[in-house]
Amino acid sequence: MPPVAAYDQIIEHIFFAHYKKGADRFDFARDELRKAAEHLKLKTPKNLGDVVYSYRYRRPLPPRVRETCDAKEEWVIRGVGHAKYRFLRVPITAIEPRDGLYQIKVPDATPEIVGRYALGDEQALLAKVRYNRLIDIFTGVAAYSLQNHLRTQVPEMGQIEIDELYVGISKSGAQFILPVQAKGGRDHIGRIQLEQDIV
Repeated sequence: MPPVAAYDQIIEHIFFAHYKKGADRFDFARDELRKAAEHLKLKTPKNLGDVVYSYRYRRPLPPRVRETCDAKEEWVIRGVGHAKYRFLRVPITAIEPRDGLYQIKVPDATPEIVGRYALGDEQALLAKVRYNRLIDIFTGVAAYSLQNHLRTQVPEMGQIEIDELYVGISKSGAQFILPVQAKGGRDHIGRIQLEQDIV
């Protein structure tokens, strides 16, 4: 069975084991993922955390889960501690560029050799942001890439991941931490990513 189909069955099983009509939140633990796989007679995923990570950041929840919300709501999975999670029903959050905004043209300073060999993924997009100093230009501070794919534990949220973390300094000497999330193609930045970045 493809991992996506197995992940859908596992997360759906956990959801309906806890969900009661009208509920807007309920918690579950990572160990329930293993128990759900065993109950469904599925091969237990090697990385249990990837099941939850997929629905927090990469893909929509299964249709049966989404159907429990009205048209203006969605379920998100929020970390609430080490290996602990919460399904939470929230208003739909569409984070997209607005049409009609003034566009600022920036010459592409990406080295030709980087452009030639870069893949079409978020790492390639982050490289373009870095080489073109887009963070500096649009924030007005001198910004420096500190770390890619920062994974860390945050109290009461569990593990979070930031695509790239910048540090910056303004003319007055004020210092900033600038989390950057990159999405390419059809991927969208979700509510959970924004929430973790402002904690």
